[in-house]
This record gives sequence, structure tokens and C-alpha cells, in this order.
Amino acid sequence: MSKTAVVVFSDPKSGSDEALGRLFNALFVTYELRENQQDVALIFQGAGVRWAAEVVKPEHPAHALYQAVEDRVVGVCGGCADVFGATASVQACGVPLVNERAIPGTSGVVDLSKYLDAGYQLVTF
Repeated sequence: MSKTAVVVFSDPKSGSDEALGRLFNALFVTYELRENQQDVALIFQGAGVRWAAEVVKPEHPAHALYQAVEDRVVGVCGGCADVFGATASVQACGVPLVNERAIPGTSGVVDLSKYLDAGYQLVTF
């Protein structure tokens, strides 16, 4: 069985179709892998942390797909949320903040190296 970590870096603040397309593709591949009973983890990282507060809104076009893969969401990088000013909005929407690896100047980040060490392939959007 393959193991995949899908990492969303695209920034919703850009307001571009490209950013939304990257989110949709990340959610779609997560859905496909989940449906194929593969081990898949979805992570919001970098400016992509801002998506967490958007996709939980029922009116968001990606909401239904997000709900379909919600059980595969590892969380939002806490250090990235600090840097991109999204900590409060992520906390308000209930998606977990992940602070598992200490990085100076942040509250901690998602440890992507642990996924590589565990044999995951990283797919970035």
C-alpha cells in the first residue's frame, strides 16, 4: 500500500483560480487515495494554512469535498499559521494546529521529515 502526504501551499488570499484549483486538486487526490483505501494525510502548510478557515464554510465551493476527506486532515502547520497571521482563524474553525517540531520564532511546525522517514511520498499543491 502506498503512503502519501498531500500538502497544500497555495494561498487563498491571492484570489486566483490557480490557488483554488490547487486546493481542489489536493482535495481530489486525497479523496481518490482514500477511496482506494490508501494511507493518505492532508496537511495545510505555508500560506495554504489560510484555506482551513475557508473550506469549513458551507458556501465554499470546496466544502463538500473537504468534508469527504476531513478524516484524513492531519491539520494546519502552527508555525506557518503564526507567520501568515492565521492562528486565530484556524483555532476558530476547529481544524487542529500542529506544532510538533520546534522552529525558532514560531510555535512549531508540521514535521514533514517524519512522513518521508515513514515512507510517504509528498505531493504538493
